[in-house]
Amino acid sequence: MADAGNMIANESLAEAFKDDFLIGAAVNSRTIVSQRDLLLQHYNSLTAENEMKFESLHPAEETYTFEAADEIAAFARQNGKQLRGHTLVWHNQTPDWVFDDGHGGSADRNTVLARMKAHIDTVVGRYKGTVYCWDVVNEAVTDSGEEWLRPSKWLHTVGEDFIAQAFRFAHEADPDAQLFYNDYNECNPGKREKIYRLVKSLQEQGAPIHGIGLQGHWNLIDPSLDEIRAAIERYASLGVKLQITEMDVSMFAFDDQRTDLTAPTDEMLRLQEQRYGQFFRLFRDYKDVLTGVTFWGAADDYTWLDYFPVRGRKNWPLLFDTNQQPKGAYREVVSL
Repeated sequence: MADAGNMIANESLAEAFKDDFLIGAAVNSRTIVSQRDLLLQHYNSLTAENEMKFESLHPAEETYTFEAADEIAAFARQNGKQLRGHTLVWHNQTPDWVFDDGHGGSADRNTVLARMKAHIDTVVGRYKGTVYCWDVVNEAVTDSGEEWLRPSKWLHTVGEDFIAQAFRFAHEADPDAQLFYNDYNECNPGKREKIYRLVKSLQEQGAPIHGIGLQGHWNLIDPSLDEIRAAIERYASLGVKLQITEMDVSMFAFDDQRTDLTAPTDEMLRLQEQRYGQFFRLFRDYKDVLTGVTFWGAADDYTWLDYFPVRGRKNWPLLFDTNQQPKGAYREVVSL
């Protein structure tokens, strides 16, 4: 008989939470090859890390480059994985041509809206039936201060209703897709209230919004469990579904500038294990409103947190290590 430790090590994350919510991972063209076995065993949902963003798909007005996104969509279809679309409208990774008039000036509102609609029609239409939900608008509110919406070219050229327009266009392109607003620092009380205000205003405008994505880029210290619970409660009160969309647990606080570690300390691993266990216990408490938990990566051999925000520094934020082997945090989570 196999020992209990080996049984846990072989247990699928997705299977462990099959009665609760989807378990996802962000992938790219390289990791669907390098992490293939891990992805097939442990995750039942995928998100393209960058390949479905405006800049990647639509570098020039008459040019679409679908090859990498199509690879990921095919991988999901062929292996029976759900696919999240990320992301249609964002202040970042959007090419300049969207906002240019072609004569060195800024395009007007109607031109930018028409370009937004054409992009959404084409992209959402292409993946209709494969992508079950979209992060329609990403990171549109400010992090701090009294200002509400983030200054951006979308806001400057279209106005505050660019967000509602994006949701309407996405719904027209695929009436069956679930549509999410997605943001980070979503548990910070000040920003939480801005996100709540935004989604409530979209509902009041009749925009077809179905959910809020809490990115979940957290660390060993922040946010507190109470802040996470309060955010989930606040957002759920709007009657929308919630997902954790980009989860990782950094070994470093955001202002920690250390570069001396070549591996996580035992204490870091212990704290990360404890945090992941606390998070997933909390998630399970809210499985009636929480429909998915997606990690922003599958294993520590590849993570966006390597060399960001501190150059030259490796990070270890996920449940599987650099050899794609289960960490203590994984064992904590699957044994809940």
